[in-house]
Order: sequence, then structure tokens, then C-alpha cells
Amino acid sequence: MIKAKRVSTGDIVVIVVCVLLILICLLPMLNVLARSLSAPEYIIRNEVMLLPKGLNFDSYTNVLNDKKTPRSLVWTAFITIIGTVLSMVLTTICAYPLTYDHLKGKKFFNALIIFTMYFNAGTIPMYLLLKDLALLNKPAVLVIPYCLSVFNMIIMRSFLYGIPESLRESAEIDGAGPIRTLISIYLPLSTSVIATLSLFYAVGRWNGYSDALMFMTNKREYWPIQLLLFNILNNSNSVEVATQEGFTMPGLSETIKSATVMFATIPILLVYPWLQKYFITGVTIGAVKG
Repeated sequence: MIKAKRVSTGDIVVIVVCVLLILICLLPMLNVLARSLSAPEYIIRNEVMLLPKGLNFDSYTNVLNDKKTPRSLVWTAFITIIGTVLSMVLTTICAYPLTYDHLKGKKFFNALIIFTMYFNAGTIPMYLLLKDLALLNKPAVLVIPYCLSVFNMIIMRSFLYGIPESLRESAEIDGAGPIRTLISIYLPLSTSVIATLSLFYAVGRWNGYSDALMFMTNKREYWPIQLLLFNILNNSNSVEVATQEGFTMPGLSETIKSATVMFATIPILLVYPWLQKYFITGVTIGAVKG
């Protein structure tokens, strides 16, 4: 007879904490979803919590009918994909040479790279630099700046350190050069950390709006979805609708805000299940190795 495993007090505490964290993350999203599907009069009365009341899809219809939102959504997906690919290429080609112990100036390059984590020029010098490079109000300004994260590069480097050096030596004996070794040996063994860092970069790109706010001031057609949402949230209080009771309240604007938030949130959430199996492995191994 198999003896049932006794649940300790520590396990119960961990389960309770995890449940609370899940609720903290989930309940606000359910509230926004319910508000986006509710009639404006119920929102005016503050009667909407986790379930929609007066179910209607008018807010989603209004958002979709506004050509700016679908166009901004597609544009954000495009720069997220391009930016993530570029960031992963730069992260890999920066981390891989630093795994060679005989690399000349390795300590200097490591110190120089880590230095940039703690000290940077700031926003104004960055703005002046991009202005001199004629990148302001150009689509490239949403991709090129901040395309390399030193923190992610260190995770990648630590992960590559964990790959046995004997594999590289055997590849070199067979005549493979550094690039061939990277492509044939290191990258196939680094699926988990690549997926994890890609998720980090993709989420950062999708949620970013400050770079567009500062560097893309004249080209509204290139605004990402988060900046569009930022402006909707700031300006929606001026949108008032008449209700049946004879007074004006921003009920409809609240449903539109909530629908726009859902449009900006759901696409990136759909990416997580596909990368979840790599996420824990990539973070833990890349964080504790060498």
C-alpha cells in the first residue's frame, strides 16, 4: 500500500502565497475585461466587478472601426518581431566570444560591458545622438536604440559557459571555425535560454512607449499600440456621453479604454504558453552558471 505524502506547513504556505499572487495578477485583468463588455450605465454606477453587466460589444466595435488601433497593433507586432530578432542576434554575437578563455582583452570587455549597466549618459544625450544620426521620427528609431540588454547578454554568456568545452574542442578538431561551432553546437543546445530571452525582449518591445513618446513626435502613423493607449487613457476623460438619466458621465469612454487595454494585452499573453516550457529552464540555468 502506497503511503500518502504528508503535506508540510511550508508547502501550505507556499501554495497560499502562490494563489494570492495569481489572484493579484488575474483579478485586475478580469475587471478590465468585464468593464470592456459592460454597458456604460453600469460602469457609471460602479456596479461592474468581475462579471460584465448589460453585455455588449460596442466598445470593441468602436475600437475596430477606428483605423488607428488595428494599424497600430499590426505595426507594434512588426517592430516587436524585428526588434526581438535583432536583439537576439546582437546578444548572441556579444556573449559567445566572451566564453573563450584565450580571448585577448576579455576582462576589459567584460568590465566595459558591465559598466554600462550602472552608468549611462541619460535621455538628453541619447536624444541628441539620435538627432545627429537623423533617426528622429524615423521607424528605425523604435528598433535600433536599446536593442541590446547587458543583463540578458550576461544570462546568455552564463548559459553558454555551462556547455562543455569538450564539445567545442571536438568541433574545432573536425575543422569547424567559431561561427560554425556557434551555429552547429551552441545554438541547438541553447533553445531554452534563447526562448526565454526572446520573451524578455518581446515583452519589452510590446510594452514600450517611452521611446516613441520621446523620439517619434511627428509621425503618428508609426505610434505603437502602447503609446496610442497612453493617449487614449489621457484624453478619454474629455469624452462624455449622455445617459438616459439626463446627465453626462464618461461611461462610454471607460468601456473604450478597457477594450483598448485588452487589445494591447491579449496578443502578448498568447505568446507565453508557447514559451512556458523553456522559461524556467532558461532563467535558472542561465542565472546560476559561472
